[in-house]
Amino acid sequence: MKVAIIGASGKAGRVILEELAERGHALTAIVRDAARTQHDTVLKRNAFALTTEELTDFDVVINAFGASPGNEHQHVDLGRHLIDQLRGTPTRLIIVGGAGSLYVDEEQTLRLADTPDFPSAYLPTAKNQAKNLEDLRQTVDLHWTFISPAAFFDPEGPRTGKYQLAKDVLTVNAAGESYISYADYAVALADEVEHHRHDKERISVVSV
Repeated sequence: MKVAIIGASGKAGRVILEELAERGHALTAIVRDAARTQHDTVLKRNAFALTTEELTDFDVVINAFGASPGNEHQHVDLGRHLIDQLRGTPTRLIIVGGAGSLYVDEEQTLRLADTPDFPSAYLPTAKNQAKNLEDLRQTVDLHWTFISPAAFFDPEGPRTGKYQLAKDVLTVNAAGESYISYADYAVALADEVEHHRHDKERISVVSV
C-alpha cells in the first residue's frame, strides 16, 4: 500500500517506517527537515499545510507527530487539520496516541492522566492527545484508528513480534506490567495498516 508517515524522523515515526519498509509498502516520509531522515521518498512539508490532494494520494496516512514542550496544543491543531482534509475520502488516518487517555478502571471513570502519580511533564501531551481522540470520535465521515501504547513505551525494547490488543482500559501483560517496546508497537500498527480491523476505534497495545 501507499503509506505516508507524518513525523517519520521522530522516535516512533522512524521505527514505524522501518517496520513498514520491511513489509514492502510504498512509503513517503513527511518531514519538515529532509536531512533528518534517510528514507528515499520524502515529502518536505509543514504538516499543517498538507492538502487533501496531497494526502489522498495515499491509502493510509500515519500521524506520528510529536509536539515540542510548550506546543502540546499542536496535537489538537494538527489533528483537526487532518480531519478536515481527509473527511469524506477513502484515505485512512492512523494516529500514534498516548497512554494518558486510557482508563484505569473497568467502569471507565478515571483516566491514567488524572491519577496522582502521572508525571506532570507529560500531562499537557496527554490532555491534548485525549482531545484529539475526542475530536475523532465526533467525526462520522472519516476512516481513523487511534493506537495507544502501554504506560511504559520503551524506545530501547526489543522487537519480539508479539503483542496483545485492548481497547480503552489500561491493560497489563503476564508480568503485571503495562509495557510495550516501540518495535512491537510498530508491529501492531503495521498489522492495522494491512488488515484494517479497527475502523473508527481506539485500540491500545501491550506486550504479552
